[in-house]
Amino acid sequence: MPVKIRLQRKGKKGHPFYHIVIADGRAPRDGKSVEKIGTYDPMTNPATIEINFERALYWVKVGVQATDTAKAILSYKGVMYKNHLDKGVAKGALTQDKADLLFREWLTDKETKIKAKSKGLTDFSREDNKKRLLAEGEVNAARLAALAQKKAEAQAAIEAALIAKAASEAAPEATEATEAAE
Repeated sequence: MPVKIRLQRKGKKGHPFYHIVIADGRAPRDGKSVEKIGTYDPMTNPATIEINFERALYWVKVGVQATDTAKAILSYKGVMYKNHLDKGVAKGALTQDKADLLFREWLTDKETKIKAKSKGLTDFSREDNKKRLLAEGEVNAARLAALAQKKAEAQAAIEAALIAKAASEAAPEATEATEAAE
């Protein structure tokens, strides 16, 4: 039975959520699985990955092949690197202490990068919100200025119309008065 580590899709249309499973390679994507070793949620940023590290490492060590995406997830979590270091220990290229030290350094570096990305995303979000609010304020100010301009023009037009009306009403009276005087 060719066993694979692969993703099993769950979730709604447009909102995928995956289980990382050990399954028969001939079985359908969402079919029966041997074991569930974790979950993967690509909708969050950064993606949320929960994995049973020991079980994943066990399956990789016994030779189970991972699909491309599953392999990328396992690499991201350090399973593939730990397997690589363990092979080095088995061949005598490294000591177990040295391998453990290298893996801990890699993990701390990885966690630092993930935290920096999360912080950068929240900072970017805040900066983006500030920029949007400033741009919205400028647009609102321009609209208010245009509205005030229109109101002033309308008021001036009304005043001019009133003056013209008053002048036209006063003009016939003045002509009548001049005609009567003649």
